[in-house]
Amino acid sequence: MLPRLIGEDITVTMGMEPALQSVRADRNQIEQVIMNLAVNSRDAMPAGGELRIDTKNVYLDDAYTRLHPGAKVGQYVCLSVTDTGGGMDAETLAHIFEPFFTTKEMGKGTGLGLATVYGIVKQSGGSVWVDSEPNKGAAFQIFLPRVGETSESQTARPYVGENLRGSETILLVEDAEAIRKLAPEFLSSHGFEVLSASNAEEAVSIAAAHRGAIQLVVTDVIMPGQNGRVLAERLAASYPRIKVLYISGYTDSFIAGHGVLEDDSNLLNKPFTEEALIHKVRDVLDSGKQGQRISEMILAGAPKQRAI
Repeated sequence: MLPRLIGEDITVTMGMEPALQSVRADRNQIEQVIMNLAVNSRDAMPAGGELRIDTKNVYLDDAYTRLHPGAKVGQYVCLSVTDTGGGMDAETLAHIFEPFFTTKEMGKGTGLGLATVYGIVKQSGGSVWVDSEPNKGAAFQIFLPRVGETSESQTARPYVGENLRGSETILLVEDAEAIRKLAPEFLSSHGFEVLSASNAEEAVSIAAAHRGAIQLVVTDVIMPGQNGRVLAERLAASYPRIKVLYISGYTDSFIAGHGVLEDDSNLLNKPFTEEALIHKVRDVLDSGKQGQRISEMILAGAPKQRAI
C-alpha cells in the first residue's frame, strides 16, 4: 500500500534479508513505524524521488556503540528506511525525535510522527539512528534485538479477510485528502458501504440526507471547525446506536491529557495499514454499546426537561 500512500512520483524499492532473524515486537506498531517513516520521506521529496526499505541481521560492536549514543552491543535486526529527499542539517537532526518538533508549515504536521517512531522503538528494546545531510537525503536505521524463538502468545492474529467482512454503513470524516481517498478503498473492498466527508458540518449534512442507518462513524479527532468528539455527540442525538472510532496523528496520551476524548474511547493512530483499520472497525462494530454511552452522556449533561 505504500505506493498509494506516498504517490506515483516516488519509487519504492526493497532489499529484504532472506534469513532475517526474529524480534519481539508488536506487529501493528512496527507497521506504524514504517508508515510514519514513509510519510516523513514523502514530505521530504515533494518533486519525487526514491524510497528504499531494507532489512538485515547485524552485530553492533563496541566501536559502533561508542559513536552512536543509545546503541548497545549485541545482535540485532536492522530495519532501514532511506530517501533521496532534501536531507537535514545538524540542528534539525538534534531535535527530530522531540514531540511537537516539526519543520513543516502550520497545519501540515503535528511533530509527533518521528516521536512516535522513537517511542515504539525504545519500548521494543531497540535504538534508532539517522544519517542525513542537506541535499543528500536521509537514512533512518532501526535496530531491534534479536530473539532465539517466536512466542506464540505474542504472534499477531492472522489477517483473514473473510472473517473481517461486513455490510454496515460507515461515515468517514477526515480532512486529509489522502486518507479520505485511501480508507474508503480499504473499507469498500471488505464489503462496507462508505460515506465520506471532509469536516463535521459536511458529515452532519451527509448523514441527514442518507436514508438508511449508519452503524459507525470513523472520524479524525482534530479537524478545522468542530472536533471529532463534538461531531460524535451531534450524530448520536440522531443515531442513538451509532458507534464511534476516532483516528488521529496525535498520541493517545496527548489527546487524553488535553481532555479531547474519554480514556476508554476507541482510537486508531495515523497513519494506519489496511489490516489495522479493518481489524479495528470490525472490533468496534462487534463491541458493546458505545453509541448508547454517548447518548447517555448527552442526556446527562442536558437540562432535565429536555431529557424527559
